[in-house]
Amino acid sequence: MNFATGCIFEYDAAHREGSVIGFKEEDTPNFTGSFYSKTKAMVEELLKEYDNVCTLRVRMPISSDLSNPRNFITKISCYNKVVNIPNSMTILDELMPISIEMAKRNLRGIDNFTNPGVVSHNEILRMYKEYIDPEYKWENFTLEEQAKEIVAARSNNEMDASKLKNEFPELLSIKESLIKYVFEPNKKSFTN
Repeated sequence: MNFATGCIFEYDAAHREGSVIGFKEEDTPNFTGSFYSKTKAMVEELLKEYDNVCTLRVRMPISSDLSNPRNFITKISCYNKVVNIPNSMTILDELMPISIEMAKRNLRGIDNFTNPGVVSHNEILRMYKEYIDPEYKWENFTLEEQAKEIVAARSNNEMDASKLKNEFPELLSIKESLIKYVFEPNKKSFTN
């Protein structure tokens, strides 16, 4: 089992933001904006030579542990400004048990290991505000403004999760999974 990344793609003319046309497992990586993404694409290409490898492309991993600094929600909730671009993401609480089942079934090849659909940073932060912190505030900035503040470019894309969904029909959409596995279990009680 090779836990890889889906951050090897970026929206392009054939996969436009908002088009609901996601990158498939057989698509050629097109994002070279960071050393991380370039090396991950190279490793994925090398591993294709082995017929005993299952490569799972994870994107922006999210767990119900909102105290974990590596959690995507924890990260963006600490930022003053975020970009508002829809992306595919991986809800670990739902997908990690699926990875175990994939190993038991001896599945091979590449899988986009994300929940179906996309969600924007703003949509996640609105849920965060609704379920966790009603006083939370944030601002948006453009990709151009973001580029001035970060070291390496960031990948933004939609992954086609239909192969995974066909194998595991119970797999929830990204927004349903966020609510069920992350926000409902962490919901705070607010008194007025």
